[in-house]
Amino acid sequence: MADRGPVADSLDNLRGRLPLMIDALGALVSAESPSGSAGSCPAVIADLFSGVLGSPPELLEIDGITHLRWSGGGAGRVFLVGHYDTVWPAGTLGRWPFSVDGDIATGPGAFDMKAGIVQLVEGLASLDHLEGVGVLLTGDEELGSQTSRELIQEMAASAHAALVLEPSADGALKVGRKGTGMYTLRVTGKAAHAGLEPEKGANALLGLAAVVTAAGALGDPSRGTTVTPTMATAGSATNVVPASASAELDVRVLDPEEAGRVDADVRALSSPVPGTTLTVEGGPNRPPLPTSASMALFRRAVECAAALRMGDLQGVTVGGGSDGNFTAAVGTPTLDGLGAVGGGAHAEGEYVVVSAMPARAALLAALVQSLQTDPVSALSSR
Repeated sequence: MADRGPVADSLDNLRGRLPLMIDALGALVSAESPSGSAGSCPAVIADLFSGVLGSPPELLEIDGITHLRWSGGGAGRVFLVGHYDTVWPAGTLGRWPFSVDGDIATGPGAFDMKAGIVQLVEGLASLDHLEGVGVLLTGDEELGSQTSRELIQEMAASAHAALVLEPSADGALKVGRKGTGMYTLRVTGKAAHAGLEPEKGANALLGLAAVVTAAGALGDPSRGTTVTPTMATAGSATNVVPASASAELDVRVLDPEEAGRVDADVRALSSPVPGTTLTVEGGPNRPPLPTSASMALFRRAVECAAALRMGDLQGVTVGGGSDGNFTAAVGTPTLDGLGAVGGGAHAEGEYVVVSAMPARAALLAALVQSLQTDPVSALSSR
């Protein structure tokens, strides 16, 4: 039989470690980590790094949020980035624990993106040399990476390439992402008794309703721009004219110019209800990740997938933002979606296809190894 080569051998070894990967995924999912409340999850990740890679990551606390940084030694040429925080509140495990049924593993945060962390660690462990590899796992990605953005950009700026372990899109890598904006709209009015003298109040909820309706009309589907009101609160009691009301606004843009246009239009909004005022907080958060930042790396990934006999590898542009938007913004070639195969991110029942985990770990390892030995200076747009 012809020599299958080190890449194929690495995949075989990773397939043999699948039970250990599933155990590690279960441990991570069972360590609940809603954004802003890490709990025991950083310690569980540190134990995983120590047990599999032989050394723990450095724990960095910034404004109360814990981030984990790990280095294989030497100058960081290949930067791997992900996050361990999830959108699921503490206590979710009580009704939805980690479970495996056949080829499907589920649990809060399993797909987005704790399986990606397991694949990252296992993929790196399959390599003979890790010099030049840097890893950052953040604790506030789901909140917009407010405390980790500078750290992400600092590590990316010194790297030849950034590989993002966010989940795949039905197996496809993410070669483009929309930019994001996050706004809070606050309307202030005046309270009054809703039954006795409502005319003496200024109804903030009515004002907010008009503002939100106007905001929702600011999108432009022809340019890929969406403006979506998502959450709202108002009032203090059922028999009181609301003195305050607020709503959250989610903005997604493909065109950087659209971020400025929407920002100006949001700030030009006002409440039409007499006696009420509108305050706008927030703004553009993540710039778009253009396909021009990803395509050279994607072609390299396709070559690696072919060597692993994984079949055709697809690349897609998606509406969600990630920390890959930040790495691309500093001029670092960036490839996203290298994490889990599965579905249902941010939805009840999110899941991971566990049989795909070894191949995805092997793909990451092959790509890292390729960039270590042949960084392709032309990839760098700086």
